[in-house]
Amino acid sequence: MLDLGIELNAWPWIWLGIGVFFAVIELTLLPGSFVILPFALSAFAASIAGFYDVPIEVQWAIFVIGGAIVWYVMYRFARRWDDTKVAPGVGAERLVGLPAIVTRPIDPDDIQRQGRVSVGGEVWGALADGDFTVDAGTKVVITAVNGTRVVVRPAITDPLPPPTASGAS
Repeated sequence: MLDLGIELNAWPWIWLGIGVFFAVIELTLLPGSFVILPFALSAFAASIAGFYDVPIEVQWAIFVIGGAIVWYVMYRFARRWDDTKVAPGVGAERLVGLPAIVTRPIDPDDIQRQGRVSVGGEVWGALADGDFTVDAGTKVVITAVNGTRVVVRPAITDPLPPPTASGAS
């Protein structure tokens, strides 16, 4: 039998205190993390078991194993809605690497930044990726996103086939 020098009638109250302590820590210092909450719940369950005179070993098992199981279940459940796993290319960054068509000329000396490109049915303000002017109708590739504007460079097109001999001789 587990003997920690604590009277058996005190354990339900100890578990209750641990549960309240863990719940307060979870709510005040770690809100929304649900790291300690499973062990607060298992401490409450161990407290209930203690009030029904369940052996102290079983109370400890409820606290430790039950808390670990509840923590694992909550972890698996929370991973489904984890918003920190952002896939690359979400938001404006999804435009990087896409082709676009210049709809209003992009001039690096234009203080008002009037240059525009159309990409995927959306029109974006555009800046040139260098000190050159890009005329309307030019195919470009988006290289970066700078605030609310995209940075573009002219698209590399397939080189023209070499001229064929015209039968002169």
